Amino acid sequence: MKDQAKLKERLRVLFLCTGNSCRSQMAEGFARALKGDVIETYSAGIEARGLDPFAVGVMREAGVDIAGQRSKHVDELKDITFDFVVTVCGHANENCPIFSGKTKIVHVGFDDPPELAKSAQSEAEALAHYRRVRDEIRSFIAQLPEYLESLSNQ
Repeated sequence: MKDQAKLKERLRVLFLCTGNSCRSQMAEGFARALKGDVIETYSAGIEARGLDPFAVGVMREAGVDIAGQRSKHVDELKDITFDFVVTVCGHANENCPIFSGKTKIVHVGFDDPPELAKSAQSEAEALAHYRRVRDEIRSFIAQLPEYLESLSNQ
C-alpha cells in the first residue's frame, strides 16, 4: 500500500518534442534514472519518428539505457492527466496540444542534435553534439522536481 501511495505522490511529467526520437527520449531516460522516486515520467512527440540510434548510444555512455523506450505520438497518452508538460523543442512548444486545466506547460528548449549533426564532418563531431545536448538535459533533470514546483508557486 505504501508503494501505491508513493506512486500517487509523484509528479506526472510529459517531455514533449517534435518526433520523440532524441531530446524527449533523453529527458525521459534521465528522469526515470535520476528522479524516478519523485517523477512519473513520459515522453511523446507531435509525431512519432522512432528512436535515434545516436541518442541511444550517448545515453548508454552516460549509464542510462533507453533502448527499451519507444517513440510515441502524444495522442497515445491522452488519457493521462499530467502535472507538467515540458516542451523541449521550439516546434513542440509552438504546436503543443491542449491538455487538461490543471496541467502546466513549460518550455525548456534544447538544440536539436540530429540537425546539428547534419553539418558534422565526422561521426565523432556528430556525436559531440549529441553528448553536449545530453549533458544539458541531464543538468536540467537534476533540478527537478524543485524547478517545476517553483513554477507552480508563481
